[in-house]
Amino acid sequence: MKFTLSWLKDHLETQASLDEIVETLTMIGLEVESLDDKAALKPFVIAKVLTASRHPDADKLQVLTVDTGDGKPLQVVCGAPNARAGLIGAFAAPGAYVPGIDITLSVGKIRGVESHGMMCSERELEMSDEHNGIIDLPADAPVGTSFAAYAGLDDPVIEINLTPNRPDCTSVYGIARDLAAAGLGTLKTPAIEPVKGTGAPQVEVALDLKGEDYLCPGFAWRTVKGVKNGTSPKWLQQRLIAIGLRPINALVDITNYVTFDRGRPLHVFDADKVKGQLTVRRARDGETILGLNGKDYTLSPENVVIADDNGVESIAGVMGGEHSGCDENTVNVVIESALWDAMNVARTGRTLGIITDARYRFERGVDPEQMIPGVELAAQLVLEFCGGTPSETKVVGYKGHTPKTVKFPASEVKRLTGIDVPTKTSLDILSRLGFVPQGTGELVDVVVPSWRPDVDGKADLVEEVMRIHGINLIEPQPLVSHAAVNGKILTTLQIRTRNAKRALASRGMMEAVTWSFISESAAKAFGGGKPELKLSNPIAADMSDMRPSLLPGLLAAAQRNADRGFNDLALFEVSGTYEGNAPEDQRRVAAGVRRGTARFEGTGRHWSGNASPVGVFDAKADAIAVLEACGAPVDKLQIEAGGSAWYHPGRSGTIKLGPKVILGTFGEFHPKTLETLDVGGNLCGFEIFIDAIPEPKQKATRTKPALNLSDLQLLRRDFAFVVDKSVEAGTIVRAALSSDKKLIVGVQVFDLFEGASLGEDKKSVAIEVAIQPQERTLNDEDLDALTKRVVESVAKQTGGVLRG
Repeated sequence: MKFTLSWLKDHLETQASLDEIVETLTMIGLEVESLDDKAALKPFVIAKVLTASRHPDADKLQVLTVDTGDGKPLQVVCGAPNARAGLIGAFAAPGAYVPGIDITLSVGKIRGVESHGMMCSERELEMSDEHNGIIDLPADAPVGTSFAAYAGLDDPVIEINLTPNRPDCTSVYGIARDLAAAGLGTLKTPAIEPVKGTGAPQVEVALDLKGEDYLCPGFAWRTVKGVKNGTSPKWLQQRLIAIGLRPINALVDITNYVTFDRGRPLHVFDADKVKGQLTVRRARDGETILGLNGKDYTLSPENVVIADDNGVESIAGVMGGEHSGCDENTVNVVIESALWDAMNVARTGRTLGIITDARYRFERGVDPEQMIPGVELAAQLVLEFCGGTPSETKVVGYKGHTPKTVKFPASEVKRLTGIDVPTKTSLDILSRLGFVPQGTGELVDVVVPSWRPDVDGKADLVEEVMRIHGINLIEPQPLVSHAAVNGKILTTLQIRTRNAKRALASRGMMEAVTWSFISESAAKAFGGGKPELKLSNPIAADMSDMRPSLLPGLLAAAQRNADRGFNDLALFEVSGTYEGNAPEDQRRVAAGVRRGTARFEGTGRHWSGNASPVGVFDAKADAIAVLEACGAPVDKLQIEAGGSAWYHPGRSGTIKLGPKVILGTFGEFHPKTLETLDVGGNLCGFEIFIDAIPEPKQKATRTKPALNLSDLQLLRRDFAFVVDKSVEAGTIVRAALSSDKKLIVGVQVFDLFEGASLGEDKKSVAIEVAIQPQERTLNDEDLDALTKRVVESVAKQTGGVLRG
């Protein structure tokens, strides 16, 4: 939202400096994004042409002698047809930057004649598009003084960054109202007086919304006959140019001015181009309109339009049509001021890709009580600038504004902000902002003004009090000290999230942050696509569903990197996934993917040996590392062959803790899954459900237990078992461990063999058993007994026999 300082002072009587205004705006929540103090125009001075003679080598150039007020005339070469002796205009000396042509001047020769600066046109100073000659000022213009000050171009331009919940400040008047409430001056804007009209409007308006009156809660209009549409006054043009708008003609400039001055978007139709009556209705499927921006738009019944017998003349709340637009030949006009449904305007603008100042205001919510005054103000300006005879103002559909009432406990200010603001002060602030407190007790009913649709509850009123009272008055407070010296601050989930990130980063993986929204096809490929997880207003077609898994985003990120030449990479993310629309359906997941040869041991090609492509066991190692970092009982985990449907069925696994608790999945991805995502290459990945890991048992103390190391020698014994091919190696490992939990401290698989000598559907699994004596050295009898227990345990649980 841009405005000039003088424009603000049209509404605010204040002696505050520019710096004070800028600081106050930010303090009351209207953050100043930029400030143009017009210092760039300071080098331009008013100068007088003393002599003008023809250039010796160019028929269209003249050599001027220019007086800049310092008594030292300068020679300037000029090509303007209106340059003459006695002309007073704007002069730019060498070193000055001319914004309209984006050039910094220097002393130079033009066709052999030296030139010390230039006389400027309006376009060169970005005053207008006029460039047929240099600026020609009145004879009494003070030579040697600042041209910017003389022409009113030194008016600072302030731009504020409005949050979407502040539609009341999409106008200069609304900003002045807030500053006045903050004590920076007095609001001086007079009420808009109705313009007396004669007779009914030339064009009638009807609402045809078939019971959907909320789409257009009100429509006000009047006609003005016999207007003369020329250029708008210089002051109005300068204000529009200052905020980045291009003056077009008086009628269009008036609507733009009222939009920014009062936050009241308007539209002006050429009444002679309207056939029949204007009707507010939903668009018919396939209807088209040529917008004022010169682009064609195809409409649907989702769009509300203003139409006549010719078809659509305006897209409601967004943009008018070229057909009924006003030009220099316009004689009779219809001034329209209506109310439109904010959601419909936002949806229409987004669907059609149209961004306008009208849409910006309507989708945030305009003041309904300014609908009729907006027509009256526009009529005043039309009569002042263009003349004509106005009709009476007519209104259809408007049932009046019913104000909201919010119960405001004064003690809520202290509770939410920590500052004790007296009740009288709080109510006084609300009154200055336009709210109407009813009563003076501890609990007060506060009537919300029509221009504040964002205020719904008591917390909103506290916010209003604090931004005017002074957020800077909230003093920093130290965090409350915990009673225990090493008391736990973070939750278990927060600790595990942090540990998971560190574990994966230490394994050479890079953290990524991907969108929580994915396409419908990707969601369905990973077990999602539920109707309740579809977005009602997605920001893009391929971001229509909440993600059921982190893997689609990571796979897409890996492919984008591969497309740019980074083929070997490992990415991870620890974030939320969504299985439903209830809070308990959101899960905390750690996921990762490896691509190409991005293994933990190393990546790419090397003279000592090339890295092999990533596979299922790389994903398994990453998954186990996450579980170990999160404190899961890794020694009790069960790994089953086969994972989710998006993994390769023969190269994936599921990690369980007991028969029911699934902690994660891992594996290489199914080719069909990669095809759905349009991803290629050697890829593997995993997902660990951090919130499924059981809470650790509470300990009486955090002191670490004593380190007990045995003085006796660790022993290792090898066993080879012949089992059915369907038997998992993990089952053999668990069977061996359970045979003697006191002496056996570790079991690992070191060999796998399959061959005809073993028999059909048989395999040999060799394990190494680590034995740690505790009380005495084991003799042969002890070892034989332990060996027997290991063999019996494996045989009982797997049916395996010792390989001969």
